Amino acid sequence: MKVYFTKMSGSGNDFIIIDNRSGKYNNIIKSSLIKFLCKRRISIGADGVIFLEHSKKADVKMHHYNPDGSKPAMCGNGARCIAYFAHIQGLPKNLTIETNDSVINASVDDTFVSIKMPDAKFIEYDIPIDELSLKLDTINTGVPHAVVIVDSIDSIPIKLWGEIIRYHEKFAPNGTNVDFVEIIGDNSIQIRTYERGVEDETLACGTGAVACAIVATRRKLVEPPVEIIVRLPDILNVDFDINFPYIKNIVLSGNVIESFRGTVEFETEILS
Repeated sequence: MKVYFTKMSGSGNDFIIIDNRSGKYNNIIKSSLIKFLCKRRISIGADGVIFLEHSKKADVKMHHYNPDGSKPAMCGNGARCIAYFAHIQGLPKNLTIETNDSVINASVDDTFVSIKMPDAKFIEYDIPIDELSLKLDTINTGVPHAVVIVDSIDSIPIKLWGEIIRYHEKFAPNGTNVDFVEIIGDNSIQIRTYERGVEDETLACGTGAVACAIVATRRKLVEPPVEIIVRLPDILNVDFDINFPYIKNIVLSGNVIESFRGTVEFETEILS
């Protein structure tokens, strides 16, 4: 079986994009294939796989899968990548995208792509994580995030702390994404994210950038629009209207690049 793909990166979040508008790949969309494609060093490698498909309620539909085969409700950088991919395939620069959970608006300006995110809502403040002697805030920006303000993100053992918080009983049974935030200036922060479903640190996270910007704003450490320096490094921009505990009109913006195009061929046993 041969699959044609495009590898894209949204500020460091990398995705395998597969155009399935013809339905050609309907019979191979299985978790075993997703896991195979996302494995680094022995396959293409990515933070996720996104199938571009037709939609009955938007210009296009994105079926997004994490490397473990799970389907997140929302992926900010993935949506930005699919908007750019759809545009270079001939769709308008302003378009709507049906995600796994909602319909969002996107705008493409050369390689700079903006999306309007779903409304966000705080879940709980100052949750103690006794194992790490810290407190965090939880917020849903399409998917759940636990946000920790730290003095220096470079001093944090991201994978160790990320796993402890991600699998903490407080967030059972589904777990949470985990973000660590360092304040850089009046409207600038630096972040690192441990992503659920990837089960490791990623070089960027769109929903995480939004979560961090909102938490830092609520704590009066920054004001929107907020500039977020991600691990790549690169810069994401987040703007929003504040009416706590609700946050509306959230816009996530940043660069998208096409890394390469190719084909991957595999035996059908990979789907068993």
